[in-house]
Amino acid sequence: MFATLKFAALLLAVVVCWATQDYDYNDTEIDEEPTLGDSQYGSLWPLPQKVQISTVVFKLSGASFHIFDAKESSCGASCRLLQNAYRRYDEYIFTSSRKQGQNKSKKALACDMSELQVWITSADSECDSYPSVTSDESYKLSVDSPVAVLKAPKVWGALRGRDIHDFPRFAHRGLLLDTSRHFLPIKVILANLEAMAWNKFNVFHWHIVDDPSFPYLSRTFPQLSQHGAYHPYTHVYTPSDVKMIIEFARLRGIRVIPEFDTPGHTQSWGKGQKDLLTPCYSGASPSGSFGPVNPTLNTTYDFMSMFFKEVSTVFPDAYVHLGGDEVDFSCWKSNPDIQKFMEQQGFETDYSKLESFYIQRLLDIVTTTNKGYMIWQEVFDNGVKLKSDTVVHVWMGNKVEEELQKVTKAGFTTILSAPWYLDYISYGQDWQKYYRAEPLSFKGHFGLPRQG
Repeated sequence: MFATLKFAALLLAVVVCWATQDYDYNDTEIDEEPTLGDSQYGSLWPLPQKVQISTVVFKLSGASFHIFDAKESSCGASCRLLQNAYRRYDEYIFTSSRKQGQNKSKKALACDMSELQVWITSADSECDSYPSVTSDESYKLSVDSPVAVLKAPKVWGALRGRDIHDFPRFAHRGLLLDTSRHFLPIKVILANLEAMAWNKFNVFHWHIVDDPSFPYLSRTFPQLSQHGAYHPYTHVYTPSDVKMIIEFARLRGIRVIPEFDTPGHTQSWGKGQKDLLTPCYSGASPSGSFGPVNPTLNTTYDFMSMFFKEVSTVFPDAYVHLGGDEVDFSCWKSNPDIQKFMEQQGFETDYSKLESFYIQRLLDIVTTTNKGYMIWQEVFDNGVKLKSDTVVHVWMGNKVEEELQKVTKAGFTTILSAPWYLDYISYGQDWQKYYRAEPLSFKGHFGLPRQG
């Protein structure tokens, strides 16, 4: 039941880093028990690191207000990312009034804010790049009629720059969507990306496939979605769909990290890839059902090598999520070929060693694609040898602080999702417990949060 609910809806995540970074955030200012009530900063959302409120009010008029590149900016009209953002925000702010014809006859007044100048201060603006975990998202917005100035080292800060002076406390602020259990139309994914941008989330964790369906249309193995999707034509994400979603996200400063979870959660994979999954036995005969990926066959690793080589070219982010959670050993235990392999490897009856054997080989494969990898916490807990830049994803709700302490003590960066499962919605004001969750509440073994 818990496995089914794990990705049933949405998942929020933030990253905690073990290494000390140059960062200006003072964690001593965090209240252990946040005070609930009206904010002295009005409706600023999310609350910036620093803000100064004035009683002076400036008006924005669609007849006179425009967003420009500052003369000193390293970006200009050729930066599609910023020009797209200017048009987008203009539509957000003024679409309603323009539909009603309110701006046609109005003239600019002395109290109007006439323009916002955007000044990218670094020589390399990263306009044509993809956002990464090290992207600088800091900015400063100064408002003084009739001109406001938004200064940011990189374009990623300019995309966030709506709320005075800000920089992220955590470099990874993610939301997970599961498109396997419930296929989501592209317009729904784009609407979520738009909402993420407004709320300064910067990572779309795309749990794209799982047991129920395989909607990712692979160029190398098209049979995976042909046989594994809910429908081979209407319920798949084509290469052009994926490319469009990634670009839509990039223009909003959002990374897209795909998750292809193995060796468990792979029933849909087996429908299109013969001999990939382990045949389960009932006594001495095959039962007709299948379990996790078969870790004993060389063909399994040949397939994974080709598949993840493709994934590395389709998804530009530096990381891919490899899952590794909730592996049911019962099918492996029933299979005589698996039992023989276990004996040959000296694993005796410890099937976690077989799981580690598979995961280790998979990590070696992904390493050859020059991608970093994220894994669910069970992989770390089972003692698999991990690269130093591995990101360990903590999702299990029991002993969270203890797990964070162990992971960071071992020198790994960790993403925390356990407190923010949005499918566990109850009556009343759930949001209070989400805001009371403090990612750095565990003891020791972390430096300051990484600045994005």
